[in-house]
Amino acid sequence: MAAAIATDAVARLAQERLDHRFKGLPPDADGRTVGELAAERRSLFTGGFTTPVLALGAEALDHNLALMERYSAGHDLAFAPHGKTTMAPRLFERQLEHGAWGITAATPAQTRVYRAFGVRRIFLANEVVDAAALRWIAAELAADPDFRLVTYVDSVRGVELMDAALREAGAGRPVDVVVELGADGARTGVRDEAECERVADAVAATGTLRLVGLAGYEAEIPDADGEAVRAWLLRLTGLAVAFDKAGRFDGVEEIVVSAGGSAWFDAVAEVFAQLPPLSAPVLKLLRSGAYVTHDDGQYRNKTPFNRLAGEGALQPALRLWTQVVSRPEPGMAYLNAGKRDVSYDLGLPEVQVVRSARDGSLRPATGLTVTRLADQHAFVSVAEEAQALEVGDWVGLGLSHPCTVFEKWPLIPLATADGTVTEYVRTFF
Repeated sequence: MAAAIATDAVARLAQERLDHRFKGLPPDADGRTVGELAAERRSLFTGGFTTPVLALGAEALDHNLALMERYSAGHDLAFAPHGKTTMAPRLFERQLEHGAWGITAATPAQTRVYRAFGVRRIFLANEVVDAAALRWIAAELAADPDFRLVTYVDSVRGVELMDAALREAGAGRPVDVVVELGADGARTGVRDEAECERVADAVAATGTLRLVGLAGYEAEIPDADGEAVRAWLLRLTGLAVAFDKAGRFDGVEEIVVSAGGSAWFDAVAEVFAQLPPLSAPVLKLLRSGAYVTHDDGQYRNKTPFNRLAGEGALQPALRLWTQVVSRPEPGMAYLNAGKRDVSYDLGLPEVQVVRSARDGSLRPATGLTVTRLADQHAFVSVAEEAQALEVGDWVGLGLSHPCTVFEKWPLIPLATADGTVTEYVRTFF
């Protein structure tokens, strides 16, 4: 069996030379390779790093990878974590080492990054109607018999466009597709079962596409709650059973049924467990992505592990270290990090810890609150009960929504709890 990812391509990331492109890194590291800097095991706090600097917590990352591996295996779920969260091949490699079936993509551009690093199984959770992208997909499939790609279809017109482009490209083997089930008022996806059948019929009429299952994304259901999500999931699995009985999966070696972001994978596990045996083995594919670093906002509040007694808990692995650069008036402090450095679409950063510029001591950030962000500054309200905060102090921020944090940082230090940087994670947005 071919390797799940090209480990040599991932290893070559350590040979990249450092320069001005990578913010937060020590200026005196310019000219070194990433691997050479990692071997120096510098301190995040005293090793010449400039603020703001985003860091990944090594212990939390290890914990989260192991926890989701156990959860998926324990609930008979295959796992294709959404790579758009990090766009980091080194983390893809770690996820695959922890049992992932493959990696999920949202766009052909993301898929090209994955293939540049030899990812062998890709679940492309979108309907692709771009002829140039479809020609590229056909070429990748033709060039590598070990490459498997599964993508969405959600309209007859989409199927027609895909078929035309693939025919023009002279596609050798058919592209595996799943019908995407949506919901009224939600994002993409077919709205009703009758239309799902029409889309499936359109796929069957082509020679370039092969129907292998059904999929969707439950978190975009309007006003989603446990009851609504389970009802939608039952529609999804019910369609899988109906399609199988109708012979729509005849000749398929494996039937794919996929759902599951980072907010409702417990419901996915529950409903998928009720699927009866079908005419071929069923790949019950979960696609959560944010779990790998978790966060201190959106997913801290929404993760199913809050509801799952005895399953464990994810740990936040992202922290932005910034510095106090101004105390111009009582009750306010200004940090040297803003919208260019942190996510703010799903909540402002959370002030968590202060590291004294005088002696390096750490203390909880009691009484400090980020109230708004400018491009390069965070506005921090300082309550009366807060300990003295001085210009130069380092401030550690917890962040919400990792997907919009990673895209701002092309190279991220991986640091142990004492601040020792052991590795660097390259991103490709």
